[in-house]
Amino acid sequence: MKKIYIAGCGGMLGEAFYKQFKNEYELKCTDKDVNENWLSFLDFRDFDAYKKDVFDFKPDYLFHLGAYTDLEYCEINSADTYKTNTLAVENAVYLANQLDIPLLYISTAGIFDGGKELYDDWDTPNPLGVYARSKYVAERFVVENAKRYLVCRAGWMMGAGPKKDKKFIQKVMKKLKEGSKELFIVNDKDGTPTYTQDFAKNVKALIEKEYWGLYNMVCGGETSRLEVTTELLKILELSDKIKLNVVTSEYYKREYFAPRPPSERLVNKKLDLRNLNLMRNWKDSLKEYIADYYQGYLD
Repeated sequence: MKKIYIAGCGGMLGEAFYKQFKNEYELKCTDKDVNENWLSFLDFRDFDAYKKDVFDFKPDYLFHLGAYTDLEYCEINSADTYKTNTLAVENAVYLANQLDIPLLYISTAGIFDGGKELYDDWDTPNPLGVYARSKYVAERFVVENAKRYLVCRAGWMMGAGPKKDKKFIQKVMKKLKEGSKELFIVNDKDGTPTYTQDFAKNVKALIEKEYWGLYNMVCGGETSRLEVTTELLKILELSDKIKLNVVTSEYYKREYFAPRPPSERLVNKKLDLRNLNLMRNWKDSLKEYIADYYQGYLD
C-alpha cells in the first residue's frame, strides 16, 4: 500500500482527501489544529519539524494542503501570509525533491484579475491582493522547481459541512439557521464552485495515471454568487420564504475590503483534453453536499 503524507489536513479540503484516499493508501494526516482523531500535530511552518515528520514516514507522495484563505486576514497580516502560504510551500518542494516523490499543491482561481470572463489552464494569472499573490508565487515555485508535481486550482470551495466549511455556502446556511428571512447577495462576483469530494476524487485519478502538471479543477457550469444562493434556496425548498436582496460588492466593502476579481471562472480545459474531468456540474454537487452534510441543520 502506497503512503501519502498530507500536511495541513485539518480543514474542509483535508476532510475530503482523508475520506477519498484512506481505503487505498496509508495516510499520515497532520495539522496545527488537531480536530479529528486521524490527525496528528504539525505546524508545517516549522521546517525542521516538517522535514523530520515527513522523512520519518517515508511517503510515496507529499500533499501540501494548508493555507490561510481568509482574504481580509491575509491583507492585514502579509508577513504571516507569505510565511504560511508561500515559504512553507517552498519547503514542501525541497522535501519532495529530496525524497524524489511527487508533490501536490492546491492553488486557486483567485490568482486571476477578472479581466476575462473565463480562464483556462494556460491563461496568465495577475493576482490582485496579498492572498492571491501568496498563492500565485507558491504555484510558480512548485512549477519551476518540483521534479514531479500536481498543481490543482480550485474555485469557490464548498465541503465538509458546518464544522469546517468557512466559505460562502456555510455563511448563507448560518444566516438561515439564525432565522434570517432575507439575504443580501452580490450580483457582481462570478466564479465556479468546487466540491471538495469531487476535487479529491479527481486528484486521485490524476495520481493513478501519473499525469503530472498544472490543472484547473472546478465544478462544471459558470455561475455567480447570486445564482448559487438562488439554487441553494431551491434545494432547501425555501425559495418563497426567503427574500433575496440583490446588492453590489460595495454593500460589503467594510467587511470584505480585500481586493477580489469580478470574475474568477475557470474551465477545466486540460482535464477535458486528457478525458479525465471528473468534476460534476456545480448544481449536482451542491445538491449532494447539502443532502450529505446539512441533514437537520436548519431544524
